[in-house]
Amino acid sequence: MLKESEIRPDELMKDQAARLAADIRRLLQHKHEFVHVNCPACGSSESQKAYEKYEIQFVICEQCETVYANPRPCPDHLDEYYRESENYAYWNKYIFPASEAARREKIFKPRVQKVLDICHRFNVPTQTLLEVGAGFGIFCEEMQKTEVFQQVIGVEPTPDLAQTCRDRGLKIIEKPIEHIDFGAEPINVIVNFEVIEHLFSPREFLMKCYDLLSPGGIFIVTCPNIKGFDIVTLKEQSSAVDNEHLNLFHPGSLAQLLESCGFEVIEQQTPGRLDAELVRKKVLSGEFDISQQPFLKQVLIDEWETKGEAFQNFLSDNKLSSNMLLVARKY
Repeated sequence: MLKESEIRPDELMKDQAARLAADIRRLLQHKHEFVHVNCPACGSSESQKAYEKYEIQFVICEQCETVYANPRPCPDHLDEYYRESENYAYWNKYIFPASEAARREKIFKPRVQKVLDICHRFNVPTQTLLEVGAGFGIFCEEMQKTEVFQQVIGVEPTPDLAQTCRDRGLKIIEKPIEHIDFGAEPINVIVNFEVIEHLFSPREFLMKCYDLLSPGGIFIVTCPNIKGFDIVTLKEQSSAVDNEHLNLFHPGSLAQLLESCGFEVIEQQTPGRLDAELVRKKVLSGEFDISQQPFLKQVLIDEWETKGEAFQNFLSDNKLSSNMLLVARKY
């Protein structure tokens, strides 16, 4: 069973928190310039306040129940935030290297196999795969090793991470995908893992991906699920609710957005493995009280060793995990 400490080592997270706080302070210097937007999933302007965190307001759409930051930083300030981020530089230098072995074995190798399985089941050609948000480069590296695709390309606009990918011998484009022109080069698969929640305009991003894909190509996306267990339970205390996650979809609202951009959604999963542990850690640290919730106390505390993994499997298998995966095809 995947443990949070394997991918976010406890001894490194205190320093990471300090760097994140510095990033947030810089972002909030522009708070007077934040802009109001409609729902990123359905376009509705009707919403109610959901919660506030890091001085950023999150609202819930009255039409499709997507939760989103509103008002939010404009694109220029988001570009500056990621370009100058102390937090991402720290992850790149310390946390990713310290957790690379666990991430490779428990996240990225299974993720590569999942993508290959999807391609096989839906008869997708395997000329070119493009990963948007290549990060530390492990997925592209592991996919390249399989030699299934003739070409694997990563898009990573954060300078430190882009250089790390190049150091791995990967083909990397260091700018946002919205600014890239691939010409007539056929792209059969576009994958993006934990990217779409960060974007100012998810619709613009999806339309660009749709244009880049060859007919019959597929788009695979993972992101937080606002209707998943740990977010529903912890609300704004969930780590999924933060200053960077501007768009918190659920399977229904993300499918609605994908279909409005021309895609056909052909598969939905919630493969997350950490919901139960994330809530349990909040309880054990004293940050979250379940004394009036005997069922959660039974599963997450009293009988954790015998029921914890089975409970997480239940969440994942029944579209109740706070991490979701959707597959969409371009026809």
